[in-house]
Amino acid sequence: MSRTKVAVIGSGNIGTDLMIKVLRLSETLEMAAMVGIDPASDGLARAARLGVPTTSDGVAGLIGLPGFEEIEIVFDATSAGAHQANANALAPYGKRLIDLTPAAIGPFVVPAVNLDQHLDATNVNMVTCGGQATIPIVSAISRVTAVPYAEIVASIASKSAGPGTRANIDEFTETTSLAIEVVGEATSGRAIIVLNPAEPPLIMRDTVLALIGDPDPGTHAAIRDSIESMVEQVAAYVPGYRLKQAIQITPVTPDTMRTLVGDDSVTHQVSVFLEVEGAAHYLPAYAGNLDIMTSAALRVAERMAATTPERVK
Repeated sequence: MSRTKVAVIGSGNIGTDLMIKVLRLSETLEMAAMVGIDPASDGLARAARLGVPTTSDGVAGLIGLPGFEEIEIVFDATSAGAHQANANALAPYGKRLIDLTPAAIGPFVVPAVNLDQHLDATNVNMVTCGGQATIPIVSAISRVTAVPYAEIVASIASKSAGPGTRANIDEFTETTSLAIEVVGEATSGRAIIVLNPAEPPLIMRDTVLALIGDPDPGTHAAIRDSIESMVEQVAAYVPGYRLKQAIQITPVTPDTMRTLVGDDSVTHQVSVFLEVEGAAHYLPAYAGNLDIMTSAALRVAERMAATTPERVK
């Protein structure tokens, strides 16, 4: 069975790491192009050394590359604003887009939660690094009991936050908060990102705080089981993804909940603490925030390629 040809737009940290993952890890995808706008970028230079066709003329250069018509999937690792322009430029050519920016043009996809529902979508959005890390946990809880409110805090090393991440902080919080509700199925969601300047840089840490209204110990046991199962599912494609501490389910007072979310039916808070260590294919191991995005995008592309009608055995 032939490999599906893919292109990566964006020759920065995320795009370069994604290219290396395709080359090293994928048995079903073939790197057909690396696209950037800076001729001096390390990503384009590295792609050229690895024998991957390159262009520094952006999406227009991609469209003009020999063999462009054979590319089926395009990863966009640029910025929210650039993705809109790239999507418009590629629309006439029937390519499938995997968007690693917070643009959210297409449906949100978190592989362990809802990939099967969107395998036929033409443009899918990978939410954000914080979303990829925490939404599976919110979903795991909501599968057991209703979640009136969920809040996530993503703490990443300042050194792993490049210009694209810093320029899209507002989009990060808005997109992640919405995806907590749409994909995680919390009634209300909130997201916070913290750029940690500590030296040496710290591995990505994520905290999920979810409010529930079920005091039954049996439900709490089911929540723990659901979360642990979900962590295993995410770790299958992000090996550095793990629980940092034991899952905590603690009682809260109605007055506290009425103040926070206007809901005095909530009885308990579920607290989950995660750590995401990067695979260090291109980026340092502390950059788990970038690794989880590229790992999730790779999983989506491989599943899309495997389910394309002409490729199904």
